This record gives sequence, structure tokens and C-alpha cells, in this order.
Amino acid sequence: MKRFLILLALGASLVAESITLSGTVISDNKKMITSRFMGFVTEVKVSEGDFVKKGDLLYTIDSKEIDSALTQVQLGISQAQLSLQMYQNQYTNVKLNLERHKRLLEKDMVSKFEVENLSLAEQNLANMINIAKKQVTQAEAQLAEVKNQYRYLNIKAPNDGVIVNKNIKVGEMAMPGMPAIILSDLTNLKISAEIAENDLSRIKHGTKVTVNIPSQNIKVIGTVSAIIPNSNPMTHTFQIKISFKNSYKSVYPGMYATVIIK
Repeated sequence: MKRFLILLALGASLVAESITLSGTVISDNKKMITSRFMGFVTEVKVSEGDFVKKGDLLYTIDSKEIDSALTQVQLGISQAQLSLQMYQNQYTNVKLNLERHKRLLEKDMVSKFEVENLSLAEQNLANMINIAKKQVTQAEAQLAEVKNQYRYLNIKAPNDGVIVNKNIKVGEMAMPGMPAIILSDLTNLKISAEIAENDLSRIKHGTKVTVNIPSQNIKVIGTVSAIIPNSNPMTHTFQIKISFKNSYKSVYPGMYATVIIK
């Protein structure tokens, strides 16, 4: 009888060593999708709850801002090309005039000063041609950059996931930096839980734990993948994250979960 009581006490002690934590399923790859340019939304292709693949079109915005920039750059190219042509024509005339004056100088029909001035003008125009060519090249590079910006008018999904929030409608103004859509990656789910500081010594990175998702009747082995070194001053708890192999299509962020630490 005494031996039975001792064994019963040891069993109770072993049970007491387990810690059960309440947690929540989270996506460790949640992205806030925003546009790079300001513009009116012309089309929205998704709704909350939709599954999307990487590269799928989410929404589009109008091109008025880029159209204006394109017009300015094209005007700049025309002006640069016109300046280049003008300097090239002047250079051709000065070069012909210089060659003619050199022949006349041999016959003492013009002064050396006139020839030197024409030679200097030729060199100056040659320098101006080089500068104008660089301006044309720079303007053409700006044109390519502006044309490249058109692809940012079609906002696409950066990865597979589900739309968990949509803050835009057709006709509204899309603003750079303002989240328009929140995309959650369901292939990279984790459990977020809080552990008391007194129990923190019970775990470390790589500790195996039991994960339960009661609503889906799922029980799997998870691994402590992160211990956030920032305690909650009100509850004196630390946040931990547990990764697990998600082969279930029925698990979504926000679901209730429990974590058992033995």
C-alpha cells in the first residue's frame, strides 16, 4: 500500500511537470501590399478570403502621374537632341571655315589671330557636342526608367497566400505607403503563445512541444523557433513562437491552439 502511494505521488509529480499554454495560429509571413505610386484605383481583382498565387494581379491604378512624367522626359529628349544637332552643325561650319583659313594663312591672306580663334571655337564646339551627347544619353535613360514604372501600376501578389484584409475600392485613391491589401502566407504558419518568466527556463530554441488545434482535432509535434526577449510588464510573460509542419488545409491564422511543454 505504501509503495502504491509513493508511485501515485511520483505520477502526480510527473503530470505536474507539464505546462499547457494557450496560443493562437499566426502567419509568420504576412505582407502589407501597397502601391509605389499615387493614383486612382481602376480595378480590384480580389476579395477578402480569396486564395492567390504568386504573380496574380491584385489591383491596378491609373497612369496619369507616370504619363505626365513620360511627357516631360520625351520633351527633354527632344530638346537634348535639338541642342546636339545644333552644335554638330556649328562644328561642321567652323571646321570647314578653319580649314579654309589655314589655307589662306599660308598665302598671308588672313591673320594668325583669326585662325587661332577659329581653332578655339572648334575645340569649344567639340566639347559642347560631347556634353550634348551625354545629355541625350541621360534623357534616354530617364525615359527607360519612366517606362519601367508602368509595371508598378499593376500590383501583383509577391507569394502564394490568402487575402485577409482589403482596404481599397475602385475609384479610391491609392497612396504610397498606405496598406491596401494584407496577404497572409498559409504555408508558413506558427503558434504564438506566452510563457511565464518562471517557466522560461523550461524551454529553449529547438525544444519539442505538443501542439493542439482543438477546432480541427489536430495534434502535432512543434518546435520552439523563437523566444522574444521582451516581457510583458503587466503579466510578466514572454512571447514564444512554435513552428510546425502544416499539412492541413483547414488551419488558418487566428485559430485557437494549445501548447504542451513537458
